Amino acid sequence: MSFFGFGQSPELELVLSDAESRRRVEHKTEEGKKEKYFLFYDGETVSGRVSLTLKNPNKRLEHQGIKVEFIGQIELYYDRGNHHEFVSLVKDLARPGEFTQSQTFDFEFTHVEKPYESYTGQNVKLRYFLRATVSRRLNDVVKEMDIVVHTLSTYPELNSSIKMEVGIEDCLHIEFEYNKSKYHLKDVIVGKIYFLLVRIKIKHMEIDIIKRETTGTGPNVYHENDTIAKYEIMDGAPVRGESIPIRLFLAGYELTPTMRDINKKFSVRYYLNLVLIDEEERRYFKQQEVVLWRKGDIVRKSMSHQAAIASQRFEGTSSHGEAKAAGPAAENNGRQ
Repeated sequence: MSFFGFGQSPELELVLSDAESRRRVEHKTEEGKKEKYFLFYDGETVSGRVSLTLKNPNKRLEHQGIKVEFIGQIELYYDRGNHHEFVSLVKDLARPGEFTQSQTFDFEFTHVEKPYESYTGQNVKLRYFLRATVSRRLNDVVKEMDIVVHTLSTYPELNSSIKMEVGIEDCLHIEFEYNKSKYHLKDVIVGKIYFLLVRIKIKHMEIDIIKRETTGTGPNVYHENDTIAKYEIMDGAPVRGESIPIRLFLAGYELTPTMRDINKKFSVRYYLNLVLIDEEERRYFKQQEVVLWRKGDIVRKSMSHQAAIASQRFEGTSSHGEAKAAGPAAENNGRQ
């Protein structure tokens, strides 16, 4: 085995050049656990080193080349065999040859485009990772390291309020209003509900935050609804003319930015679902989509120019009031 160069077994290690100073964030794995990963933004450089350690000194290691890759890919769980890569960068570190001692190789991917946010869902996973490979005749030696990417958005220029009327003819007529239609992930949903006509006995009222994940295209579309939060507005019977305030803090929930048609593979949308339950356990509901976006926290020195401008803009606009404009009138509410 040693004669053919198979007896030597190397160990690979990937280390980022700014590992000590770079921020790490929690991200959900496919198994539902939370683990910490290094955080990157769009346009940032990814650099580091690949260390190759020989387990058996003085024995030679034959190889067909050494490379490091930066990959962004989407994996649909119902189509495990196919990985859809939207970013694929390669750096060759060594030509085919042999080693008799451990080696270290530096690499740098400059200003890497990372267009989408990292995401792990019910039916789909979007991940970014570094992969180092020692190519060999029979079995390659591979080491991977995942990173997490957050996408920062600018403050929405148009952010009108949502105002809708919901009614059942001659039985129930309510009007609800939310202060905005677009919220950042640490925002507060502020609203009011007005009871204009109440002729059915309502015993309970709540607002749910629903995440809807859509994967696939055409006949192979899968919808997965997940109730992220339930917020009780009222427990008891309302009377005509009553007004109930709403304050729902988003920071305590596991939310992602709204994702629309990501690489034509999947979407993630969020809805506020107003639910009324009467004394006969009948449920009346009305859904309204809201847009969620990620607000920048700290301007990093190595952050891309676009992300830096976004964070500065948040600081400049956070004290401004939002203009209120009535949204389109709602259709009659659905009934389960």
